[in-house]
Amino acid sequence: QVQLVESGGGLVQAGGSLRLSCAASASGRTFSTYGMAWFRQAPGKEREFVAGIGWSGGSTYYAASVKGRFTISRDNAKSTVYLQMNILKPEDTAVYYCAAQKWSDYRVRVDEYGYWGQGTQVTVSS
Repeated sequence: QVQLVESGGGLVQAGGSLRLSCAASASGRTFSTYGMAWFRQAPGKEREFVAGIGWSGGSTYYAASVKGRFTISRDNAKSTVYLQMNILKPEDTAVYYCAAQKWSDYRVRVDEYGYWGQGTQVTVSS
């Protein structure tokens, strides 16, 4: 079992940046065995994959809509995963969720992750 808590959301103007954090309630050694990902859900839309990082930390992968603007990273010593979001656009407005799955890598579907945070709101004004 692992619990996830996101933070760092807020209101930002288009072109700005935000960094989201997701802290896991697991030791660093246990956290390192989980693949992590960020998803987002805009009003009236389905939850969609944004970025992922494999359990080994060596692989990162992104949705086409954010590639080149967003960067996912992890700090196993702090049991935390980050999402650096640059050049934000109004269409990035959504609730952003952190997700975890043991031993996972290159997983992009909602049903492939067993653990979820409560979400953090990101609003980008034009």
